[in-house]
Amino acid sequence: MTGRTSAAIAAVARSGGGLWSADGPGLVGGGAVSRYVDRRSAADVLRRTELFGALDNDVLDRLAAASRSRAYGKGQYIWYQGDPGDTLLVVCEGLVKVVFASEAGDEAVLVTLGGCEVLGEIALLDGAARSASVVAVEPTTGLLLTRATVLDVMAQHPLVLDAMLRSLGKLVRRLTEQAGDLVFLDLGGRLAKLLLRLAGDPEALGGIVLDTGLSQSELAAMVGASRPAVNRVLQSFVARGLISVDGQVIVLRNVPGLRRRASP
Repeated sequence: MTGRTSAAIAAVARSGGGLWSADGPGLVGGGAVSRYVDRRSAADVLRRTELFGALDNDVLDRLAAASRSRAYGKGQYIWYQGDPGDTLLVVCEGLVKVVFASEAGDEAVLVTLGGCEVLGEIALLDGAARSASVVAVEPTTGLLLTRATVLDVMAQHPLVLDAMLRSLGKLVRRLTEQAGDLVFLDLGGRLAKLLLRLAGDPEALGGIVLDTGLSQSELAAMVGASRPAVNRVLQSFVARGLISVDGQVIVLRNVPGLRRRASP
């Protein structure tokens, strides 16, 4: 299967083209690029996370030095459901989706996460296997921190422990809300709510462009429906002037109308 990485490392140097640039990078495992960490760039990313943002610069520098950077191509698995939960992932650039698969092979997309967001907390804390897979929706770069490193930081810095508890609380609240949406909202309501969430629940009234790289099948997996059913609802939104659709690009034309549609 693609997406599994080994411990091989290829040297890198930072350039103006982004957070990471490779000097003859080596492909390892299923295609992830393993690189030495640019400590300054890694510390900047960690500083912008909710989990590590309260740490002082010296601690962030040491944490950055202990991290490993990885680059993943679109569609590549970062880890699989059932893999050992021995690392925490911090997304630097790009977008990932968290996917839960049933024993029958059906998949549900639980959430998408982007830059400076953290994944893998549950398995890291309890030491159990991954409860879901993580897949790169677009080319993505991330930092990996070992379980031992994160637990040590939590033990020495109570602010990180507090942030971890808040993160887990947000996760439980989101999953509870999603379960409630499946009960109390029809498909149109769930899809309108998803579009608003992907846009960051904007203050603007309209003209917000969503270019998430998610297909209609992936949107369907996030709201618990089939792709044809989601397509029909999207077309009804278009007809009502709520959105416009051009391939995978969706423009929110009427945000207040979408909010009303997303209400029970």
